[in-house]
Amino acid sequence: MATYFTADTHFGDAHVLRQRAAHFAGLEAHDEALIRLWNETVSANDEVWHLGDFAAGASRLRCREIFSRLNGTKRLVRCNHDTNRVLGLPWADPPVESARIRVADGAGAECRLFLAHYAHRAWPGLWRGTRHLYGHTHGTLPDTRRSCDVGVDAWDYRPVGLPDLVARQKAATLVPEELQRDAARPVPPASE
Repeated sequence: MATYFTADTHFGDAHVLRQRAAHFAGLEAHDEALIRLWNETVSANDEVWHLGDFAAGASRLRCREIFSRLNGTKRLVRCNHDTNRVLGLPWADPPVESARIRVADGAGAECRLFLAHYAHRAWPGLWRGTRHLYGHTHGTLPDTRRSCDVGVDAWDYRPVGLPDLVARQKAATLVPEELQRDAARPVPPASE
């Protein structure tokens, strides 16, 4: 079983085509492509954390139909577009505002993650190596060495696994401000 992350699928949302029109002929093509890419990436036994904006503009029936076609055990970190038609879907657990989880990184180690729909400049566990995953920005914010956007706009319209997320963060040049600030402070001499 692998764990994947995604956000900002915006199923049924005609407004999102203003940003994605170059990639999709219309809303039906958009939704079908995202379903196909999800299922090419995620198996039935995998877990997916969706960090918000699952659907907007789709009816309850359409939300249920799309949800039922997506592989994996699905969990939601809710956000601004996740209305009752999304919150009422059969998520594995009740939707949450944010989550602190631990996931195996594929190399035998455990990775601590803080999940939220909105990007944070500082987050719980930052000082203990916790990585931050978020959505909402549609790939417009630069990654840092500890945070990045998991939305479909940032990952070729498909969910992404932890090894790829960690690799992208390690390649980033920006450091979260809180870590940058303290790294610049001189270390006091050790007492003798």
